[in-house]
Amino acid sequence: MQIKLRTWILPALALLVVFSSCSKSNKQGKWVPKDAMMAFQINGKSLNEKLPWDEIKKNVLFEQAYADSALPPVIKNLLDNPENSGIDIRNDLVIFAQQDSIGGIVVVQGSLKDPAKFKQFNSDMTKGAAVTEKDGISYVTKAPMAAGWNKENFVYVMDAPQLKNKRRYIAPDDSTAMDTYTAPHDLVAACKGIFDLKQGNSLSKDDRFTTLMNTDADVRFWLNMDEVYKNTEGTEALRMLNMNKLYEGNVLTATAGFEAGKIKVSYSTYVGKEMKKIARKFSGGKVDEEMLKRLPSKDVAAVMAMHFKPEGIKELISMTGMESMVNIGLVFLGFSLDDFVKANKGDILISLNSMKPPTPVLSDTANGKPAEIRGFGPTPDFLFATSIGDKDAFNQLIRAGKKMSKEGNVNDNEKMAYNTNDKYFAIGSSKETVDQYLGKSNTDHDFISHISGEPFGGYVNIQYILKSFSVNEIDSTEKALYEASLKMWDNLYMKGGDFKDGRFTYDMEVNLMDKSTNSLKQLNQYLGLLGKQMLEQRKKDADNDKVMEEMIKERMSKLPPPPVKGKKNK
Repeated sequence: MQIKLRTWILPALALLVVFSSCSKSNKQGKWVPKDAMMAFQINGKSLNEKLPWDEIKKNVLFEQAYADSALPPVIKNLLDNPENSGIDIRNDLVIFAQQDSIGGIVVVQGSLKDPAKFKQFNSDMTKGAAVTEKDGISYVTKAPMAAGWNKENFVYVMDAPQLKNKRRYIAPDDSTAMDTYTAPHDLVAACKGIFDLKQGNSLSKDDRFTTLMNTDADVRFWLNMDEVYKNTEGTEALRMLNMNKLYEGNVLTATAGFEAGKIKVSYSTYVGKEMKKIARKFSGGKVDEEMLKRLPSKDVAAVMAMHFKPEGIKELISMTGMESMVNIGLVFLGFSLDDFVKANKGDILISLNSMKPPTPVLSDTANGKPAEIRGFGPTPDFLFATSIGDKDAFNQLIRAGKKMSKEGNVNDNEKMAYNTNDKYFAIGSSKETVDQYLGKSNTDHDFISHISGEPFGGYVNIQYILKSFSVNEIDSTEKALYEASLKMWDNLYMKGGDFKDGRFTYDMEVNLMDKSTNSLKQLNQYLGLLGKQMLEQRKKDADNDKVMEEMIKERMSKLPPPPVKGKKNK
């Protein structure tokens, strides 16, 4: 029995170890240095299934590029089929940027389907530059780029001095600039460094990157805020003020997926040690649904609602050591940071409602009579509302606001209407808007179920906003663009803000009018339509310029000749 038990337990333990180690690592991260500023990962298999290359070739912009007679044969061959390059386009593609003291590099890494084709492609691209080989890796370089490859993988390294914010590289106007450009980096060495990257110096063991790579998506994104700020001007000043604690250790990750009738985006913000303490203590809660139900029964163009714990704001300011400085500034307005915390319950709503038609504008005409011109864009009713904690403390904030308005010389007609009830304070673009909100309206909008339940929610009725624009005064090209957008976009939902596993998480869903066709195919068609209209507009502009030039030439020809010195014109 003991022998049988051992023979069963040992393989099970081995499998457990294997699966455990797999869950904490990822294959894409082995190509990305752990100090990379940003990284993209493209799911080639998924994207090619959702949008085959043959459909991309039908795009008007693609057709225009392909028809260019100046297009080199090697690029035309690539446009015919990207796999003519030897690259496996149905595999993962990783792109990342890395900063250093002289700028940085941008790297593209992927898999090969045909190494011989890839070698020929790069030879054609570099116009016959010499190919060298070392330790089973081939290299070819022509500044500002180098390529390296073996039998399975390739790496492109591009010099990017502009990544260092304190130094910008501006290419000369000379069209041959890239032929004479000398990269400050040793591109071949940088390329070799990616192939030789040690696991401990890569993102392959970073739990956050592993979580990102294991999330089902078509595109994935990574942004390291420490690396972003490393060479940014003004960073030292932020450190002196302890403001660096707000971003140190922060990483933003995001994914995008293209589904039938919608685009889904999820993103997370991982925070550092100091921010984690505050997040664990003060995060949680959910948006106030009653505030959402107080909005007008129809015509809600956009709304953003959030819940927060006011004590958390004080803690954030204290963490940076600026509490005394903030209180000194606030005392001149008649309240303190504690008063602010006491006054607020922690709910905020901002909305745009009832998109009003564009206001006609009177303009002088050539005959001296005014003409009515209708604007293109609508005017929305604006509303800001917040929940009240302590009424007396909140009245102090209102008095401070009045004081600021008075000292700022704000005219009465520039002031917005505001009012309060027992629970909420509201300020808006009109008294009617504010009074209606603070009344007893209770509308269960369809969008509420999509954006409530977490600390943050947002909604944009794209369709309603588009329909509120006036299109009577625009030309045929602009109208075609407008109609294409009207047929494309429906609405947008946002939701999130929960803190778990060291990160804040959010989701966004962009809904399209066509609910059955994959959104990536729809985007391709939409961009094609936009491209077509842009080309038509460019042609119109060129024709108008030509007519104008002819008119100027004609008028110039009728002008008298300029006077000659010493002679009088007859």
